Amino acid sequence: MKNDKPTSFDIAYRAGVSQPTVSRALRDSPLVSKETRERIQAIAKELNYKVDINARNLRSQSSRTLALLLCEDPGTGDSLINPFFLSMLGSITKASAVRGYDLLISFQQDSSDWAADYEDAHRADGIILLGYGDYTSYVKKIKNLDELGAHFITWGPVIEGQPGYFLGCDNKKSAHAAAKHLAEQGAKRIAFFGDISDKSPEFNARHQGFTEALLEANIAIYPELQFEAYSTEESGFTAAQKLLDSGASFDAIFGASDLIALGAMKALSDNGLNVPKDVAVIGFDDIPIAAFSSPPLTTVRQDTILAGQLLVDSLISLINGEDINLKRIPGKLIVRGSCGSTQK
Repeated sequence: MKNDKPTSFDIAYRAGVSQPTVSRALRDSPLVSKETRERIQAIAKELNYKVDINARNLRSQSSRTLALLLCEDPGTGDSLINPFFLSMLGSITKASAVRGYDLLISFQQDSSDWAADYEDAHRADGIILLGYGDYTSYVKKIKNLDELGAHFITWGPVIEGQPGYFLGCDNKKSAHAAAKHLAEQGAKRIAFFGDISDKSPEFNARHQGFTEALLEANIAIYPELQFEAYSTEESGFTAAQKLLDSGASFDAIFGASDLIALGAMKALSDNGLNVPKDVAVIGFDDIPIAAFSSPPLTTVRQDTILAGQLLVDSLISLINGEDINLKRIPGKLIVRGSCGSTQK
């Protein structure tokens, strides 16, 4: 049976060049003159020839694919994904496309053995990880990846001695600016909602910045105003209700995430308190809904666009055997109505 599918030999015959020259020309190689490349590409178009990407990748031992692993966050409801990470997804996808890479997105349950080697299976050249849940168990998993020699970067806490490469927000400095803003608004008894244990190093860093800012402003730290909370609206609601039930005096709440802060605002409203007249509230992340709450939530914006670009560019540098130097990305204070100001 005759095979009508054109081959690189057909193009080489028509163009009067060797088959290797065809391959280089279709890759826009600088080793091929502009005139020869244009002639070969015109013939390829006429013959409806398409480059076999899979075959090319097998030769180069590269899949031109990155894997994005979204880790399960059991406290975020049915979606099981923190909405903050959804805002990074578009940036990572776009940055991958700009660099000529496909993106394989995989949802990883907390119980999954997601340290399975994607690279050995040639499914992806490198891995980006978003979300970690319990950080103490997470580190054990990424240690396995590191020992396998996998190329991977995690968005999260930047801690000395942790395995692999991490890119994250400057949580401490950003939280310092947020707490300083509360102090400047006149708050004197400020509650902090968030888990500050070793399981949540990012919340811990935010608490450190919060504490330092208050001490610098000569504002006392009250242990009875510290409540454990995870990154969910329900957790923020529960923490606020516990604070109200305790009878302790307070005039502001610092939520370690927007979801916590939004849940706290709901509890305050349900108990007849006005935000910000009675209690000022501030969050962290600037998820989309923060601007549309009532009142709009003052928060710290993490630059998800820059984060996505840096994650992709740095991972590709790792894949290419290049050294990378990751730094903490500064957050930006976004002032809205929940702290008594409508300043943008």
